[in-house]
Amino acid sequence: MGVWQPINEIAKNVEAGKASAVDLVTKALKIIDEKKEYKAIIAKTEKRALKRAKEVDTKVSKGESVGRLAGVPFVAKDNFLAFGADTTAASNILKGFEAPYQATAIEKLEAEGAICVAKANLDAFAHGSSTENSDFFTTLNPADKTKVPGGSSGGSAAAVMLDMAPFALGTDTGGSIRLPASFCGAVGLKPTYGLVSRSGVIAMASSTDVIGPLTKTVEDTALVLDVMAGKDELDSTTIERDKQPYTDLEVNKKPIIGVIKEYMGDGVDGDVKKSVSKSIEQFRKKGYQVKEVGLPYTDLALACYYILCPAEISSNLARYDGQRFGFSDKNAKNLLESYEMSRTKGFGAEAKRRIMIGTYVLTSGYYDAYYKRAQIVRTKIINDFENAFSQVDFLVSPTAPVTAFKIGEKASDDPLAMYLMDSMTIAVSLAGNPAISVPIQESDDMPVGLQIVARKNRDRELLSFAKELEGTK
Repeated sequence: MGVWQPINEIAKNVEAGKASAVDLVTKALKIIDEKKEYKAIIAKTEKRALKRAKEVDTKVSKGESVGRLAGVPFVAKDNFLAFGADTTAASNILKGFEAPYQATAIEKLEAEGAICVAKANLDAFAHGSSTENSDFFTTLNPADKTKVPGGSSGGSAAAVMLDMAPFALGTDTGGSIRLPASFCGAVGLKPTYGLVSRSGVIAMASSTDVIGPLTKTVEDTALVLDVMAGKDELDSTTIERDKQPYTDLEVNKKPIIGVIKEYMGDGVDGDVKKSVSKSIEQFRKKGYQVKEVGLPYTDLALACYYILCPAEISSNLARYDGQRFGFSDKNAKNLLESYEMSRTKGFGAEAKRRIMIGTYVLTSGYYDAYYKRAQIVRTKIINDFENAFSQVDFLVSPTAPVTAFKIGEKASDDPLAMYLMDSMTIAVSLAGNPAISVPIQESDDMPVGLQIVARKNRDRELLSFAKELEGTK
C-alpha cells in the first residue's frame, strides 16, 4: 500500500493529536523531491501548504474541529485553479498565470482540512492520452520509466503511485482519469456528469468534462468523492448528490454483470484480454450472473467524440488570445498580429490541431454534415447504455486496449494512433455515466485496469461493487 495509511485513518490520527499535519505535508514534499526524476509534478505549493498545515495543527491543539480530511496532503492536476503556484494547464500560453480564485472542488477539500501540496503534469489543456503533449515535459510511468503514465491526468496518477500524496485530483473528458489509472495501477473514478463542480477548472470539452479522484483504494476514492460531490451555484450543470454518503459501501444483492462484447474483440491486446477474462471468471466463481451485452453504436463513439470534443475545444480556447491573461507576444505590431503570434507561439501542436478541427466542423458549410450528425449519434450511444442497463446492473470491459506503451511509440505525426487509446472510455463519457478503473492482474509486470460502468447517478452503487471486487488481482 505504500507509505500512507488510508485517508480516514490519517485524518483521525491528526484530529486525535497522534499525527501532525506539518509532518505529513513535509513528508509529502520530501517524497516529491526524492522522486522528481519521474516528472509528475509541475510545481509545489510548499509555502502555502506548510502554512495551512500549521493552521490545522493549531486548531487541533485548541480542540477545534478540523474536518474529515484533516491534514491529508493531495496533489491537484494543473488545470485546477489553486493558490500557492501558477496554474498553467501544462501549456506555454498560461505560463505565469496566478489563479484569482480556487476551484470549488479544492475549496471543498480544504474546508475539510485537506492540503494541496503540488500541481501535477498533464497533456497541455488535457489534450492527450500520455502526457507527451505537455509543453513542459513527459511524465514517466512509476512501473517502468521508459513508458508513459497515460493521460491526460498522467501526472496525478503517477503522483499517487509514487506515494507523493494519498490522493490526487484529475479531470476526465474522454477517459483522462481512467486511462492513466489503468496504465499506472491506480483506482480512478469518473463520476456521473455534473456530480462534482467544474467551477475553477480550465475547460476542455464542457459537455463531457468531469472531476474525479485518483487513489490507491476504492474506500479512499469514495471519501474524496463524498467531500466534493453536490450542487454548486457557480456551475449550473451540477446535479444533486446521493442523500446517502458515498462512503456507505454495501452491496445488497448479487448484481447482474454485462461484459461489453465490442470491447473484447481483436483490437484488445492478448495479455489485457487474458487479465480481464480472469476477472470475469472471478465474478462467476463469486456467484454473479454474467452475460454478454452489445452496444451497437459504440464503434462510432471515437468518430463522434473527435467531432464534438474539438468543436467545444475551439470555443473554449478562444479566450486565450494574448490580450487579457497568459502569454502575449510583445513583438506584435498591431492587434491582429498579437492574436496570431500569441496563439501560434503559446499553443502546442495538439491544441492547434483540435482548434482547427473544431472550427472546421462548426462552420456553416459543415455544421449539418458533421457536428449535427455527431450529436444524433451521441443520442444513439446514450440509448445504447440505457438499453444495456435494462438487462444488467453493471457493465465491465478493459479500461484500455493495451498496457502502457513506450514513450515516443505512438508517433506524434499519427494522432489517430493516440486517439485509439481512448476507444473504450469515450462512449461512457459521451453518455455521462459513472465509471471506475480498478487495477486487476498485471500483464508483463505492467498494470491492467478493469473498467466498471453503472447507471447515471448510481455512483455509490458503483463504488460499492468496485470495493467488493477490489483485490481480485
